[in-house]
Amino acid sequence: MEESFSPAVLLLDDGTFFKGRSVGVKGITTGEICFNTGMTGYQEIFTDPSYSGQLMVTTNAHIGNYGTSKNDTESSKIQISGLICKNFTVPYSRNLADNSVQGYFENEHLVGISDVDTRSIVRHIRSKGAMNGIISSTILDLDELTILLKDVPSMDGLELASTVSTDIPYTVGSSTAPLKVAVLDFGIKKNILDCLVERGVFAKVFPAKTPVKELLDFNADGYFLSNGPGDPAVMDYAIEAVKEIRKFGKPVFGICLGHQLLALSAGIPTFKMHHGHRGINHPVLNLATGKCEITSQNHGFGIDPSVVRGKSSEIEITHVNLNDDSIEGIRIIGEKSFSVQYHPEASPGPHDARYLFDQFVQFMTA
Repeated sequence: MEESFSPAVLLLDDGTFFKGRSVGVKGITTGEICFNTGMTGYQEIFTDPSYSGQLMVTTNAHIGNYGTSKNDTESSKIQISGLICKNFTVPYSRNLADNSVQGYFENEHLVGISDVDTRSIVRHIRSKGAMNGIISSTILDLDELTILLKDVPSMDGLELASTVSTDIPYTVGSSTAPLKVAVLDFGIKKNILDCLVERGVFAKVFPAKTPVKELLDFNADGYFLSNGPGDPAVMDYAIEAVKEIRKFGKPVFGICLGHQLLALSAGIPTFKMHHGHRGINHPVLNLATGKCEITSQNHGFGIDPSVVRGKSSEIEITHVNLNDDSIEGIRIIGEKSFSVQYHPEASPGPHDARYLFDQFVQFMTA
């Protein structure tokens, strides 16, 4: 990196700043700062639509050492607003890679910063909570950046799902498959669809704001509510759609944002977490089996535990987080509607929870 060295700065909402080196393209980018503790899978993280509007801090010390590959993307483009890392490596050693991470960022016009103390940044977020930040390699004056940072909207109350959703419906899988699933796309990952197709599903993926009548016209055997970015509480269009879908008695499966929307449709409020869960080693207890699942997670909002527990006659808690006892899974009693806060498809991460896709299929065939 010595030959291409160019200074950059990261400034946070509370005035904390870090100086480092520019990576990717030179420019300015903003978003809510968050961190992911995964040691692998950086390209899958970069392309996860749930990270839209966020500056990603990677806790792994090395980013770029195994390059990038078109086969490792979770969507059609990079979704993070910017990257913050310790060591940014341009040379790569993986035979299956088709580009360096620098070349990949240049193609995608992503702004980033390296050579900063990521451990210090993560400790700061864990202590002070998630906040907005700005990365710049063109303006280095902190006073100027402070003015720009004030115009960045808070993630709390921000609707982003419709901005990353597909514009037009599309299908995946074989049209002769035994099962049909209508997927509401709030920022779906490619590997979720792969997990459905592998289980004999023909899925039609609909834009986030699709009218319920259009969903029903597909005559699906079940409905899937995808992951996605932003504050679920302001997604009135989606909450109402889920309420309507549930009335028809078909199985409903939600992941991450979809989990929060299912909860909201049942009268359970959501809240913005202090700094969220993002990584590939979060322990979750399956209350039915008593077994621990190591899970992949990416969320900055959660559902209210006290309200869920107060609705024990209507809502069954199926999974809890073993780190902080937050609610990780629910099932609506009397329905085939269930959801989890984490990502059973992983990508990246362990496959401990992929049985949930089998459960969804079992509900549709019962």
